[in-house]
Amino acid sequence: MASRHARCLAAVFEEPTRANIVWADVERMLVHYGAEIQERAGSAVAIELGHYVAVFHRPHPQKEAKRYAIRNLRDFLITAGLTPRNEDDP
Repeated sequence: MASRHARCLAAVFEEPTRANIVWADVERMLVHYGAEIQERAGSAVAIELGHYVAVFHRPHPQKEAKRYAIRNLRDFLITAGLTPRNEDDP
């Protein structure tokens, strides 16, 4: 299962940014690496990883995240210290 999360993390960091990353897979990957996800109003979710918090909107009606959301997620993960190179030590 950990390899699935590692693949998802690597996909988030791919260039050019992919448009076929399923948001539910992203949430499972984040929880695996220690994030807490809190429901907010509407489709918003707050993601807390370490001492960092970011708010994202779940895509709907499609399952795949938009490219801009993946880029924003990538920036958040870099700030929080989670990248494919150091995934074992978030």
